[in-house]
Amino acid sequence: MTPKWHRGGFLKLVVLLVALFAMIIISFIGSEVGSGILGFEPLSFLKVEAPKYQVVPERPFSNLPMTNTMITSWISILVLFGLFFIGTRNMKLVPTGLQNVLELIVEAAADFIEDPAGEKHGRWFFPVCTTIFLFVVTNAWVSLMPGFETLSINGEPLLRNANTDLNVPAALAVVSFCFIEYWGFKARGASYLKTFFHFGPLGQALKQVLSGKFKDGAGGLLNGVVALFAGLLEILSHLIRMMSFTFRLFGNMTAGMILVMIMLFIIPWVLPTIFYGLEAFFGLVQAMIFGGLTLGFACAAVMEEE
Repeated sequence: MTPKWHRGGFLKLVVLLVALFAMIIISFIGSEVGSGILGFEPLSFLKVEAPKYQVVPERPFSNLPMTNTMITSWISILVLFGLFFIGTRNMKLVPTGLQNVLELIVEAAADFIEDPAGEKHGRWFFPVCTTIFLFVVTNAWVSLMPGFETLSINGEPLLRNANTDLNVPAALAVVSFCFIEYWGFKARGASYLKTFFHFGPLGQALKQVLSGKFKDGAGGLLNGVVALFAGLLEILSHLIRMMSFTFRLFGNMTAGMILVMIMLFIIPWVLPTIFYGLEAFFGLVQAMIFGGLTLGFACAAVMEEE
């Protein structure tokens, strides 16, 4: 026979699922969309404005050159500074509480970076890659706080996810690009330029032609031209990385924000919570992708060519 406590737990689970399903149905029927389909006025406590998205970030203070995404960026920076300041203010040999959590994050990031890069280069990459990761994920998670986008000043939202402002991913992409090229020159010196300007094969071919070895030189000239073309493609690929980084983060975070706004408009209760959880997960994933790609390209930049 099934134990009573087992039957009781199962019954509670069924009741909870039925209650949640009923709330979802009521939420849809009473929303703008459901009531419009059924032909009556939406319930006042379920009335949500239709989603509006503006590509250009809003300026809540018309007399200041300050956007709402800029304010969110500052909040994210303050949150990170506050967490690490509080967690490291009274450090203990055996960490507890917030210090333990922060050390876990730092150690996990250090292991993740040093595994492909090695200890020497890992120490170079750690500050930039970890900072990018923490900044992106904090921007994503701060924007999921209840009431985040409901505050408004002068008819404009006071706060907005900074990752949905094209300027923020673009700025991070430029920072990533500059550090990757810097690390390449730091590790390989002037030889790093051979990645983009590989004149060696062409020079060798010209020497052969001038010395009378026309047959060998002709084949070498073709290889030299191919090497030059490959260098131009490498320059183009490095520049395109900035666009790729920018639009990957901007597109994914903006799509997630729009999805949550649509779900809140259609079904204001219960179901949007699931999408908030998914958005929190996607924010973590996008932060890992941005930081991970920076790490991957940095490792490629410091590696000696075979």
